[in-house]
Amino acid sequence: MHRINMLFSSWLCITVTIVSLVACKGKSEPEKPRQNPPTTVDVIIAKTQPVDNTIEANGTVIANETVELRPEVSGRLTYLNVPEGKHVAQGTVLARINSADLVAQLQKSRAQLDLAQITVQRLKTLLDVGGVNQSDYDAAVNSANNIKADMAYTQTLIDKTVIRAPFGGTIGLRQVSPGAYVSPSNVIATIQQLSRSKIDFTLPEQYSNLVRIGSSVAVEVDAANEIREKATIIAMEPQAIRQTRNIIVRAVLEKSTPNPGAFVKVYVNSSVIDQRAIMVPSNSIIPDDKNNQVILVKSGKASFVNVQTGLRTATNVEITKGVKAGDTVVVTGVLFARPKAPLRIRGVKTLEQLAEAR
Repeated sequence: MHRINMLFSSWLCITVTIVSLVACKGKSEPEKPRQNPPTTVDVIIAKTQPVDNTIEANGTVIANETVELRPEVSGRLTYLNVPEGKHVAQGTVLARINSADLVAQLQKSRAQLDLAQITVQRLKTLLDVGGVNQSDYDAAVNSANNIKADMAYTQTLIDKTVIRAPFGGTIGLRQVSPGAYVSPSNVIATIQQLSRSKIDFTLPEQYSNLVRIGSSVAVEVDAANEIREKATIIAMEPQAIRQTRNIIVRAVLEKSTPNPGAFVKVYVNSSVIDQRAIMVPSNSIIPDDKNNQVILVKSGKASFVNVQTGLRTATNVEITKGVKAGDTVVVTGVLFARPKAPLRIRGVKTLEQLAEAR
């Protein structure tokens, strides 16, 4: 029995020793973390090139004249003639509001005026022969004048119950039904003058010297077919928008009449060609809270740099600071790159190849 206990103790000591050695070995040689594979990207080599400094802006089409037809007084609609989508002449009666009480009040005032005028004539005759005081005659005249003023006020209220077309134009969709009770907060319909169209667009204030009243801009009214029409600048907002530091410019289209509210592109030509512009694709720009960034390839790794942008075209953006000629700029795989992470360059592209691929 004593021999068995000794054997068991020896086996236990050997087992503990082996376990300890294995544990020490695991601590002395920690497993190395796995590295992510390099991000595959396409790049361009930044270079200077001449660029026609044509400013592209976003614009909105507005009608030459547009109005929401609202009643001036509250009441029930007794007449409604709103020809949806059709042209109406200026002054056309489009709606009437119940004015029976006002008409009755006007008739009452007219009867009172007839009596007051007769009284004035009688007192005038007596005044000529000294049969009445001047004050009595003046009071009768004042009473007649007050009645006339009341009649004019009542007639004004009656006129407010009639809704007329303020100008010749096309009526929009009707928003109320005959017999409805309406108030000045209700829109009966809209009327828009579509004989010509205006374009409102915004420009950064640094380009304000490029636009002058009477100068022309090109407006892309049909983006699908790339149709551009000429527009003439007629006015500019003198104060810049404080939030964006942009100025609002208004131009008039000479031929085309697109739908009001439509989005258009406006092209302002500065007649200046920048011979040393560095252009990169617009989708390679990473917007940040304070700065814009691009990714450069340096020593095979991603380097995020802050840049300043300038001229914009349909597909490219000018870099005025942060990138110099000869730098390698990442143009695809931008969202997957991480600072100082390795990159694998799949190919070197050109701006023309990237534009055709879109």
